[in-house]
Amino acid sequence: MIVKNEEEVLEQCLSSVKEACDEIIIVDTGSEDRTKEIAQSFTDKVFDFEWIDDFSAARQYAFDQATSEYILWLDADDMLNDEDKVKLISLKQSLSSEVDAVSMLYHIAYDAAGQPSFSYRRNRLVKRSKGFKWIGPVHEYLEVSGTIIASDIAVRHKKFMKKKRQVSGSRNLDIYEKRLAKGESFSPRDLFYYANELKDNAKYHKAIMYYREFLATKKGWVEDEIRACLNMYECYRGLDNAEKSMEALVMSMNYDVPRPEVSCKIGDIYKNKGQHKKAALWYRLALEVEVNDSQGFVQRQYSTWYPHLQLVVCCWELGEQEQAMAHNQAAGEYLPESPQVKHNEAFFTEYFKSKAT
Repeated sequence: MIVKNEEEVLEQCLSSVKEACDEIIIVDTGSEDRTKEIAQSFTDKVFDFEWIDDFSAARQYAFDQATSEYILWLDADDMLNDEDKVKLISLKQSLSSEVDAVSMLYHIAYDAAGQPSFSYRRNRLVKRSKGFKWIGPVHEYLEVSGTIIASDIAVRHKKFMKKKRQVSGSRNLDIYEKRLAKGESFSPRDLFYYANELKDNAKYHKAIMYYREFLATKKGWVEDEIRACLNMYECYRGLDNAEKSMEALVMSMNYDVPRPEVSCKIGDIYKNKGQHKKAALWYRLALEVEVNDSQGFVQRQYSTWYPHLQLVVCCWELGEQEQAMAHNQAAGEYLPESPQVKHNEAFFTEYFKSKAT
C-alpha cells in the first residue's frame, strides 16, 4: 500500500486483511497525521518515499519491498468484508503457482439497500517473480500478462470525505498540468484521465476538448471510449446544452450496443420532455441488454430497479396501469425497502380497489 494522511480509514483496511497476509508493507508519501503510527501497529515494514508527483513510482517502490510469492495491493480506503476475507484465505491456500495474476471485483458505490451499484475488475493479486510494472504518474495501472484468473472476491471502496476528495482532485489535475507545461506528450489513456480530472473540477469546455481528442486517437480501451461519451454528456449537462448532451449519448453507440446506462439517460431525456412512449422504449431496452461481468464498468441499477421505476411513470401516463404496477413490483424485488416502491404499492392498491367498486 501507498498512503498519505489516511488515519481515518487505514485501521479499518488493515484489520480487514491482516489474517490473510504474511507481510504488510506500507509506503508513506508524507503523512502529517497518525497514519504511520497506525501502520506501525500492524507491521514493522513501514517505509518513507519522497513524493515526486508520480503514483506509479511510489507503488513500484512498495512492490520492490515485497518478499512473498504473491503481492496483493490495496488503497487505504479499501477493505474486504468477512465473506471476502474467507474467500481470499481459501484462494491463497489453493492457488496454483502457474497463475500470474488474479482479478477481483471492485465495488465503489452502493444503492440504498447497500448493494453494489458501480463495480469493475482490477488485477489485485500478482506473482512477484513476474516483475509486473506500474504505469502512469496519475491513475496508474498495473500492466500484467500471462495466466490471469477472475475471482469472485470483492474489494470494497470506502467513500472519501468531501475534503479529501477535493484535495485529491486538485492534486491530480495539478500533476497533469505540470506534465503539459513540460511539453510531455499524452498517451490516449492520459488524455482520457486528464479529461476526467477537468470534468470533476467543472472545467467542462476543456474536458470536452480532451475527450474528443482522446476519441480521435481511436486507440483507447472501448470501455473508456464509452465512458468518455457518458462523461461528455455530463459536461454538456453542466453547460445546460441539452442538444449536445443527447449527441454525446448517441455517440457512445459507435463503440458498442447501447449500454443500460446510456439507454436510461436517453429515456430520462424523453421522460422529462413528457414523451413517455419514446422514454419507455429506451427503458425497456436497458432491461433487455445483457450485462456481462467483464473488465468494464458495471452499474447494476441501470439494468435493474431504475428502468423499472421509470417505466412505472411511463406506463401510467400511457394508460397501461397494470404494466405500471408490474414494473413497480419488479423494482421492489431489487429494493424491497424503497419508500418510492412502497408509496407506489399503496397507490396501486387504492386505485384498483376503487376501480373494482
